[in-house]
Amino acid sequence: MLYTQNFDGPLYLRFLQKLVRTSQGKLFLIVDRHPVHTRRLVKDWLEAHHDEIEVFYLPSYSPELNPAEYLNNDVKQQVHEKPPTMSVKQLKNRTHSVLMRLQKLPTRVGRYFRHPKIAYAA
Repeated sequence: MLYTQNFDGPLYLRFLQKLVRTSQGKLFLIVDRHPVHTRRLVKDWLEAHHDEIEVFYLPSYSPELNPAEYLNNDVKQQVHEKPPTMSVKQLKNRTHSVLMRLQKLPTRVGRYFRHPKIAYAA
């Protein structure tokens, strides 16, 4: 899910709802301790959907333990290996394209979890 507005509780809930709606089983989501992740609105929603999704919080200030950081680095590298983007629309299109390509490459994404700091999530 790409967004250009501020990351807030309602946006995060939209993301979670989309994850649950498109999943075929219970989800186990690993997140950092961004303030939005721990808002009462989010916690209440997660409690109401405990059969569909369970969230695990990483320790504070530990990006090396966050699988999403490995994805972010891969996406940034692929987006920026081409000539510089000239607009937000072009950047969004490139990012979307990279993410769609990665979605079709589970082996590549699986390699993120080979790093010793991320192996716990494999």
